Amino acid sequence: DSQGASAQSLQPCNRLFWGPHAPAARYGGETLRKWRPMFTGIITGVGRIAVVHDLGSSFQYGKQLTIEAPAGYLDDVALGDSIALNGACMTVTTFDAALGRFTIDISAESLDKTAGLDQTGPVNLEKALRAHDRLGGHIVSGHVDGIGSVQRFEQVGESHDLRITCPPALAKFLAYKGSITVNGVSLTVNAVEDLPGDAGTVMSINLIPHTVENTALGSLTAGSRVNLEIDTIARYVERMLAYTACLLYTSPSPRDL
Repeated sequence: DSQGASAQSLQPCNRLFWGPHAPAARYGGETLRKWRPMFTGIITGVGRIAVVHDLGSSFQYGKQLTIEAPAGYLDDVALGDSIALNGACMTVTTFDAALGRFTIDISAESLDKTAGLDQTGPVNLEKALRAHDRLGGHIVSGHVDGIGSVQRFEQVGESHDLRITCPPALAKFLAYKGSITVNGVSLTVNAVEDLPGDAGTVMSINLIPHTVENTALGSLTAGSRVNLEIDTIARYVERMLAYTACLLYTSPSPRDL
């Protein structure tokens, strides 16, 4: 799930790696998080949200999504496994491998912090990384950090030029040739333009034909809202710099000692 714990975060999971959404175990009445799924931003299938079912009658309730997966995609999936939907880590609550369908429950909080998971349509799928898998993209946690808005998506030569306006809070994490996850896809930032005031930052990305054809990004249009996850390394660098600056600001000067 994205942005904080929700019901699906508490399901068991047999993918044993890192990320913010550890499956929970019970010990002495206390919930413990042992293993955390991680992803790479390399999409393993394009599915479709076929059914959106309300779990309650008010905005405080989440939804149950039924996802149609490609043929054979669920053959190695077990109940409780983690699958990222457009970059948001979710837990499989039911599945039918023969029909190629599975369900997830998404909380109201997660719906508020993500885009595109409240309606039917194509969705990028990625199963959680296993120990022997290749890290083909970059480290992705399945935690959506913000929602961007597509400013431009047009073909230029054989590729597509994708430009996304990002929230101001994410601006400091975006860098030329840095990594960014857009709807679960690991991509490289080609250019960054900071807009005046608090209008945000526009990042430019070049999509090769393979990416457009083998992910759900090909369905984007100007105005589409997309899930963004910043690079994990950038997150830690920012924290280290902020903490160091705090120490320097609060440390006494020699004359005060």
